[in-house]
Amino acid sequence: MLNFIHTKKLNISDQLKLEEHLLRHSDESYCLINDGTSKAVVLGISNDIKALVKNKDLKKDKILLIKRFTAGGCVFVDENTLFITFIFSKKSLDIIFFPESILRWAEKFYKKVFEIENFKLIENDFVIDNKKIAGNAMYIKKDRFLLHTSFLLDFDIEKMKKYLKIPKVAPKYRKNRSHECFLFSISKMFSKEVFVSKIKKVLQKTFLVKPLNILDTKEVEKEYSTKFL
Repeated sequence: MLNFIHTKKLNISDQLKLEEHLLRHSDESYCLINDGTSKAVVLGISNDIKALVKNKDLKKDKILLIKRFTAGGCVFVDENTLFITFIFSKKSLDIIFFPESILRWAEKFYKKVFEIENFKLIENDFVIDNKKIAGNAMYIKKDRFLLHTSFLLDFDIEKMKKYLKIPKVAPKYRKNRSHECFLFSISKMFSKEVFVSKIKKVLQKTFLVKPLNILDTKEVEKEYSTKFL
């Protein structure tokens, strides 16, 4: 059984808190789709703010800066970001709970969504023709894991330039490319509605899906690893 939550414009900070709650306080399986959020920059738990973020511009424009509880890179997110999160226990997904195995499982899942040969996993990113369409963040417990994927339905290149620095440590396949040359917008292939519909169809073919209203989840804890900066 896969509990399925589809929400729209849930603030990314609230989404991350919900994900952490479901990971730590339940043993059930979940898929969460969140269609967009207010503008924010989100850092991985070990990311260095000074190395990755133009903090003065963020503060000037009153853009939220958040450090999530998972690993992964630094991203600018907004209403054109589609977030998809899977949470599984060992009893419900028969794979090795190791980063490479989890990402390869996700790659196989999304190959069924995109149905094109040039979609693949490179390092920790999903790409089309070697251009990034999604980044992944992960958390693995002994018997439970969370995989959080941020898909670029579209992106505001000027905002990315304004708020994000080019990381000194980047995926090898990036090859020092600028944001414009490194990223690819999914909206060039699918509308948001079509893309979400395709994901839902693959979910229904793969799992026994139980729709769940976000209000049906238990009250979220007050203490989180996700923090505002």
